Amino acid sequence: MLQRIGMNRKRALILDTFNTKKRKNGTEKFGTVSEGDGPADIRSTLEYLMTLFPRKVFNDALPQIVLKHQLYSIHNDKTMVDRELNKLREQGELLMFQLGFDADAFGLVFASDYKAKVLAEQEGRDTQGTVQKFLDKVVAFCTELSFSKDKMLREFLFTDSEITQLVKSGVLTVRDAGSWWLSIPNSGKFTKYFIQGRKAVLNMVKKSKYGEVLKADLEERRTTAHVKFHMKYHIHDIVGAELVESIQTTSGILLRFVDS
Repeated sequence: MLQRIGMNRKRALILDTFNTKKRKNGTEKFGTVSEGDGPADIRSTLEYLMTLFPRKVFNDALPQIVLKHQLYSIHNDKTMVDRELNKLREQGELLMFQLGFDADAFGLVFASDYKAKVLAEQEGRDTQGTVQKFLDKVVAFCTELSFSKDKMLREFLFTDSEITQLVKSGVLTVRDAGSWWLSIPNSGKFTKYFIQGRKAVLNMVKKSKYGEVLKADLEERRTTAHVKFHMKYHIHDIVGAELVESIQTTSGILLRFVDS
């Protein structure tokens, strides 16, 4: 009982850090936490960001997706974030995907969530057995983002027809001639809505007086049909991607549009 109370208090303390403020050369990233925070905090950060993922928008058919740079809006130390994410990937708990719309856009998904969604969609299909084999032999042990034909044939022992089935099922997508990206089935709609929402939210900041808006005010803004995700999801994106500056003021955190 005492151990459970202690864990609950620790979790509450971690979640409280998302509202803390930290100055750095007159600017700050909202929700930043101490650079000494470790893997427990990275996992909690992932879990927090995933609660902002709009599952209903996709009829709960997609795993909860977080972009790697969104964690940078919460933790200042990017090296520590990358190191701890790599540990989670090496342990088989986390998967990373190149999302395609930007060379620096990497999606993060918990492996158990990914496997559950993929298998649910494959149930009863002729590709089900091949996809299960791929999840068991490749996804469970591999941290790579893409796979060559030679590796698929010689190391993982898939046939050409099985590779075709994996592409058909959406767990692989063509990278170039003779190689494929690991992918999230049916994630095209996610990418479309994400980019659409990012542009709309950035436009809100840009069109504000002086190209600045208080974060609290932006969170309360009424959104158009172009913004299908939680506003906080987009704010963590534009701050982490450094598309806006996050500045501490006496009135709260100010987001300032960055001219590219």
